[in-house]
Amino acid sequence: MCRLYGFHATEPTKVECTLVHAQNALMVQSRADRSGKSHANGWGVATFENGHPQIEKQAWAAYHGEHFQRMAARIYSKQVLAHVRRATVGEPDVANTHPFADDGWAFAHNGTVPNFTKLRPLLIDRLPKSRHALIAGETDSEHVFHLIRAWQVAEPERSTFEIVRDVVGWIVARSVEIDPDARIGLNIMLTNGREMVGTRYGRPLQFVERDGVHDCEICGFPHIHHDPRTDYRAIVLASEPISHEVWRDVPDRSIYRVGPDCRISIEMLDLERV
Repeated sequence: MCRLYGFHATEPTKVECTLVHAQNALMVQSRADRSGKSHANGWGVATFENGHPQIEKQAWAAYHGEHFQRMAARIYSKQVLAHVRRATVGEPDVANTHPFADDGWAFAHNGTVPNFTKLRPLLIDRLPKSRHALIAGETDSEHVFHLIRAWQVAEPERSTFEIVRDVVGWIVARSVEIDPDARIGLNIMLTNGREMVGTRYGRPLQFVERDGVHDCEICGFPHIHHDPRTDYRAIVLASEPISHEVWRDVPDRSIYRVGPDCRISIEMLDLERV
């Protein structure tokens, strides 16, 4: 189990308050989430500059020391992907810490692929040998990411939405074959800085939409240098509500996409088709 945070906006925005200072900021969740569980086995944040993910991560808790706070204070970006880890598969070290990156894409995962030692050989068989060496850690999450990336490279004519849908369906089908009663957790976020595609499967996920420029409820100031000729819009997805805003559930067993317009579209996963 981990905690996810995804942010997309039409203009560069500071996210320090939602990462650090809000009543249920991601740093707060790293110490204890709403159920009392800590997520202290690492943290990572991806932002995008000129189409490339810039990733900073450590294998210690976000609430330890000032490193996470200093990093959050520097962020001024249209796209942010953040993660605090509660290790289930793979030891707490940097190689196993999210987000993972590959050729312009960043990825994070909340949940566990059950019986991964049995499923891993099946997954590896679906990867080209050239990609095996790119997997630096032990986690189920990084393996899922590289399966998605392998299918993207092999089928460039297909949308990321379609590929994520089919990869998640394949993983669920194989997991059920191994153990029909296994509890699958596949909340994933995948972004290239222009669009975000993800799923909610077996773990909580909420979102809030922001239209127009407003003063922050935490610091009292707006978080952008707004161009009045444009309409500002942002969306935040998180494992738990972070602020006092009206958060809505992403339906369980669904797939979503957030495009450059920062609007979310959601479909239920059709697992029978895989």
